[in-house]
Amino acid sequence: MNKDIANPDQRADIVARLRRLAPDSPRQWGRMTPHQAVCHLSDSFRSMMSSAPITSIATPLSRTVIKWIALQAPMKWPPGVKTMPEVDQEIGGTKPLEFARDCQELETLIEQFAAKQGAGMQAHPMFGRMTAAEWRRWGWLHMDHHLRQFGV
Repeated sequence: MNKDIANPDQRADIVARLRRLAPDSPRQWGRMTPHQAVCHLSDSFRSMMSSAPITSIATPLSRTVIKWIALQAPMKWPPGVKTMPEVDQEIGGTKPLEFARDCQELETLIEQFAAKQGAGMQAHPMFGRMTAAEWRRWGWLHMDHHLRQFGV
């Protein structure tokens, strides 16, 4: 069974892992700090639930094969995938302010995202339009990816 952000038990597990993240959690890969990752995740949830346009790099391959592999294949997401400027804290993303407050905001956005059940989402910048089940899966995988980035 694939994990997803709308499943209450699986969401509680993700939130518990988020609560173990600290500003000084050691990075396993990439350039983000833990605080930047929190803001990146918040920006990502917020932008997918918004009607404000986000840069698209979707191609027929990314909307089909890559999306299927990313959401369904039994593998962890690899490090090093470039993000969109709107959710990149070094370009246009939200700047980290106060770690505890930013983590609390992320928890609120996780709950809002899970409650939406995929309804009213805009197209994903790489995967294009997604079903409710795909959005729920993406939410869990994206959180898992960045929590693993810091060993939690």
